[in-house]
Amino acid sequence: MDIPATRIRLEASSFCQLRCPSCPTTSRAIHPAVGSGFLRFEHFRALLDENPQLQEIELANYGEIFLNPELLQIMALAHERDVRLTAGVGANLNDVHDEVLEGLVRYRFRSMTCSIDGASQETYGQYRIRGDFGTVINNVKKINRWKQDYESPHPKMTWQFIVFGHNEHELPEARAMARDLDMVFFAKLNWDPKFSPIKDRDLVARELGMAEVTREEYKKKNSEDYMVSICHQLWESPQINWDGKVLGCCRNFWGDFGGNAFTEGLRESVNSETMSYARAMLQGQQPARDDIPCTTCEIYLGMRDSGRWLDRGRRRQLDRTLTRFRKLGMPGG
Repeated sequence: MDIPATRIRLEASSFCQLRCPSCPTTSRAIHPAVGSGFLRFEHFRALLDENPQLQEIELANYGEIFLNPELLQIMALAHERDVRLTAGVGANLNDVHDEVLEGLVRYRFRSMTCSIDGASQETYGQYRIRGDFGTVINNVKKINRWKQDYESPHPKMTWQFIVFGHNEHELPEARAMARDLDMVFFAKLNWDPKFSPIKDRDLVARELGMAEVTREEYKKKNSEDYMVSICHQLWESPQINWDGKVLGCCRNFWGDFGGNAFTEGLRESVNSETMSYARAMLQGQQPARDDIPCTTCEIYLGMRDSGRWLDRGRRRQLDRTLTRFRKLGMPGG
């Protein structure tokens, strides 16, 4: 069954000014498939012109969204067309012009995750190399002032804290700072077990609210990958590269699925034979095929080894539950 492509992910910038040690952008591992570039305003405008069904676009992926020199124009047009913009994958918020910070509020940018792995420069700077903690916090405060001036709740901001051994002691302080800044606090398990592993298991377990303090432990207990939800993006919000290439999900940097949303059409590209086959493959309905990038991904390989395939029915039930919570204003929405 074809997907309607009402929600997509569209990389605004694959450039990043930071040099985080475990990041594939830093190591340039993303370059064969993702490359280096910015989403151009003219491509964005044409995409909206040709796809009036678009309702929501996630602009963040492997680079820093705020490095795109045409971001303000992109936000203004999306607002004019009533298309919701988000940056849930994360932004480092180190280099942003004040007019862009105001634009986030003026053009009702819906939500943004800020990658802040520490509560001080000493800890933050150990992973976010070249980043400045004080600048990031100051930019968050500027956004909050604009929200007051415009009397707007947007963008809703999340403080994402990847837990390492060198920053775990600052989890309580960072959580308190996030609360003072009117941000949701989210502690995330580190994806690189070799970089700064957890030291105080009890502290981290208490702060996370779960017993598993590494992704390996999570997978062993739950029989599924910590980030398995990413696979659902092939149905719910397919990833499009800054140059229009179809990447499928935000994790993929090994190869594209063929087709180009800018030159061959969005709906046609995200419903290509390759994408349709990949969706069937993730559900265990088709065997692996060499031209499908998923065959390189450890999430898919884990599903294949365990025989526990992606459960779309379970996902739809969760989505219905979350929608009900949102309508009722209950926690969890």
